[in-house]
Amino acid sequence: MTSANETRTRTAAQITRRDARAINRPAAAPASTRLNRRRGVLNVFAGVAAFGFLAAYLVPTAAAMAEGTPGSHYDTAQADAQVYVAAADLAPSGGLAFGAGYGVSLQPQADGSPHPKASAEEWAAYAGSQGVEVPAGASREEIQAAIDAAAKKAEEEAEAEEAKKATVASTGGVALQPVLYTGGGSPAEWMAAAGIAQGDWGYVDYIVSRESGWNPNATNASSGACGLVQALPCSKVPGGGYNPVANLQWANGYAVGRYGSWASAYAFWTSNHWW
Repeated sequence: MTSANETRTRTAAQITRRDARAINRPAAAPASTRLNRRRGVLNVFAGVAAFGFLAAYLVPTAAAMAEGTPGSHYDTAQADAQVYVAAADLAPSGGLAFGAGYGVSLQPQADGSPHPKASAEEWAAYAGSQGVEVPAGASREEIQAAIDAAAKKAEEEAEAEEAKKATVASTGGVALQPVLYTGGGSPAEWMAAAGIAQGDWGYVDYIVSRESGWNPNATNASSGACGLVQALPCSKVPGGGYNPVANLQWANGYAVGRYGSWASAYAFWTSNHWW
């Protein structure tokens, strides 16, 4: 058996060793110190990640610049457009170019006429196929205006023919004789009474002299156009197509409404010899 003295001695020795270990053990680091260490580690990882992103951005950019890749927004958009045109399989047509080897094909309109932005040569060829004469060197807009005017004239002639047939039918097959002008007056008086600006009289005189020779009763035997400016159909003139003042009033609205001014109407007439 172990005596009481031995037990006390051993216990004292054990306590002494335990106390010694407690004294020799390093003190635990405060919580704030542990957090600072964690933050330091996270900062290191964040710095490495930022450096990686920066390298991933700069290296391809430097390589692209070395290879001559477009640097401006315009060049980038142009390159994208080329890719789009190539993907859409649009054949080059000499139209709107998107760089070497590519173009936009301007499709004709539903009525068979060229695209509004097609070249003047295409529009001139179309005008010829429609029997419309255009002066050499005419612009696309001038050719389009000539085609529109020709179509309008054809429509008016058709209307005049229908009106003539309707008149004959309503009178039992007997064509009515038009009411001709028997009054007097001069071109200047007629233009002034029609409200035409004096600055436009020269243009009016040029057109009327070639349309009717200033004869209020002039009539086109084939189309039925009548009066000073050869209104077609004659029945569209309020007050009578053979009345010189009424004829010029109608012509004034026609010139301004269709061509924008008498000067533009004069320019069209000199190019096409009709209006």
